[in-house]
Amino acid sequence: MADYIDIQATDGSGSFKAYVARPAKSASGPVIVALQEIFGVNEGMRQICDDLAREGYIAICPDLFWRMKPGVDITDKTEEEWKEAFGYFQNFDHPKGMEDIKATVAVARSIEGGTGKVGAVGYCLGGLLAFKTSVETDVDASVSYYGVGIDTKLDQQDQITTPLLMHIAEEDGFVDKDAQKRIKAGLKDNANITIHSYPGVDHAFARPDGVNWNTAAANLANGRTRDFFKTNLKD
Repeated sequence: MADYIDIQATDGSGSFKAYVARPAKSASGPVIVALQEIFGVNEGMRQICDDLAREGYIAICPDLFWRMKPGVDITDKTEEEWKEAFGYFQNFDHPKGMEDIKATVAVARSIEGGTGKVGAVGYCLGGLLAFKTSVETDVDASVSYYGVGIDTKLDQQDQITTPLLMHIAEEDGFVDKDAQKRIKAGLKDNANITIHSYPGVDHAFARPDGVNWNTAAANLANGRTRDFFKTNLKD
């Protein structure tokens, strides 16, 4: 069962939509906040939420581009869409985006049917935001898929006090080998952080219907994510 809800921005500038998928077999469950790629709350993100709902979670995907253009819903299939997506990426207001994520986490804590446990999972831009969510919010656990720019945030790693799982694509066109080395070296001393690397795959290897989809790597990463959330969000 899926629907949209309105979430009030904490700065008084209005409200934004969030896609919500609920488990069909149970009225309650832990909540996972799904953090979008640069293509908006598109079919791929909605599919991720629907998959989480089938696993017994309430999944919430907030529209983080609403301050630029509400309702962005594009794919990675055309050059025109890529150009549009990079425009949103370059103009994204990270502090305001984090305020919107915090507002979403607050809603997730009290949403009808929620157990009180809240996790986050993010992809691409959302992968970086999942890392920052571990730093700046009280989520119980977070997962980052091929986050872009994490190597510039390593000085914040001491603030991560809850479990964080990270998936890195070794042939990531947006996170080069040097950046990957810096990430692994910079985070190795935080026992709350687990990092897995996937050889031979590019950025967005786990994007549903994406051009870089890799079945073996996606299944492995998603299986690890399922186990991680089961351990950290379900009693």
